[in-house]
Amino acid sequence: MYLRPIVMLDFETTGLSPGMGARITEVAALRIEGARIVDRFVSLVNCGVEIPAFITSLTGITQQMVDSAPCVSKVVPELLRFIGRDTLSAHNASFDEKFLKAEAADLGLATGHEQTVCSLKLSRRLFPGLPSYKLSPLSSSLGIRFKGSAHRAEADAEVSAEVLIHAASHLDRTYGAGSIDPSLLARVNALSAAKVPDFLRKEFAGRG
Repeated sequence: MYLRPIVMLDFETTGLSPGMGARITEVAALRIEGARIVDRFVSLVNCGVEIPAFITSLTGITQQMVDSAPCVSKVVPELLRFIGRDTLSAHNASFDEKFLKAEAADLGLATGHEQTVCSLKLSRRLFPGLPSYKLSPLSSSLGIRFKGSAHRAEADAEVSAEVLIHAASHLDRTYGAGSIDPSLLARVNALSAAKVPDFLRKEFAGRG
């Protein structure tokens, strides 16, 4: 279990990069405390942009859905308040974090989270040798079931959160980790995969 909260974030967007004009269409942020999800912030987002047909095909999010959704100027400040200073996580975190920062900056706001953990990088280091680390096959390999539709923010965030909860259980079973500070996950993210087992053995020596 985790000593401090972690907020798992997932955006659906109109494209790959805010620098190329892509905007958010849906957000889900789920707060993990201990070993369970305790709170969530979920919303479609109206950024006043056109939804490409391929995005609707991939996500099921239509133009009508975002046109009637809350405005980005309402959603993003609420999202930033929800995250606060807690550790932020996402699956392929660089993607979601760059959209969070871009949408916040567009409103003259700043993010407040103290650190970021990428659950994709973490999974590669803690569970080496799996066929794929994309969210759907990874969750299948770990025995985690999707409860909604893939490529919708809440379902993806929920599965990603379950991956982090599974990681905590794995660290406890394998290394006697007990309670884990989220900063440990950030340190594991920064290591090469080959160095992780020795690092964790030393980190948790004597706890088991």
